[in-house]
Amino acid sequence: MKVLVTGVKGQLGFDLMNELKKRGHQAVGVDVEEMDITDEVAVNKIIKEINPDVVIHCAAWTAVDAAEDEENVPKVMAVNATGTENIAKVCNEINCKMVYISTDYVFNGQGETPWQPEDERNPLNVYGNSKYLGELAVQKYMEKYFIVRIAWVFGINGKNFINTMLNLGLTHDRLTVVSDQVGTPTYTYDLSRLLVDMAESDKYGIYHATNEGGYISWYDFTVEIMKQAAKYNDKYSKVEVLPVGSDMYPAKAKRPSNSRMDKSKLKNQGFEPLPDWKDALSRYLQQKMEIENGTN
Repeated sequence: MKVLVTGVKGQLGFDLMNELKKRGHQAVGVDVEEMDITDEVAVNKIIKEINPDVVIHCAAWTAVDAAEDEENVPKVMAVNATGTENIAKVCNEINCKMVYISTDYVFNGQGETPWQPEDERNPLNVYGNSKYLGELAVQKYMEKYFIVRIAWVFGINGKNFINTMLNLGLTHDRLTVVSDQVGTPTYTYDLSRLLVDMAESDKYGIYHATNEGGYISWYDFTVEIMKQAAKYNDKYSKVEVLPVGSDMYPAKAKRPSNSRMDKSKLKNQGFEPLPDWKDALSRYLQQKMEIENGTN
């Protein structure tokens, strides 16, 4: 199977390329230098030249707060909405499957009930709206598609919440972290396995895919990060983590308080769910330490 991966320099794109190669698939990776997804002519030409069986579309504008700046809105829409539409049109034309990576931000983030894949979408910020428009484009132009919504992403190849907390833990004795935003993390290494499983199948539709292990707050996540990181550096065992409300950290973009997503459709369709998030964190930290110590 020949698979084209967009956004190959990101956390997910990096892990996807490794997973595809591990399974013997022909993986072609592009980032903005090789294919500017906002350029419809270029997208048409390049995808037709590669002629993939599947496109896994990871490329996106993900700077959530910067997306709120008036001068950035057209760029955000060009990448996340129009860029996705450009890819969907070509995929449909050449009869190629498409996997589109979306987000819980397409929902309004209210309440405490886990979101179902088919729930009404009502984004609460510019980024969420741009990803919602991307979903609509995929649904409009494609039949052979997977829309996979993820949340709280971390991977070895890039910036993420875990790294931010680890860096703060080295310089602070006390951390205050929001406890009124609830969801589940997504480890790109685990997600990559699932996405390739999907690409190999024809069980099309909308899915939610985060790690298992129940719903937690960012505060809960940080407590576990410090606990596990203490195995590698005792400094982390002395860090006090305190819960605070979101109003302590006002941001340009409104954040969802409810990022809970129901993932039962994965099992119902015969896909293997992602492992427990604590296990994912443990494996991530181990790999990170090995890389930093030069033993990987």
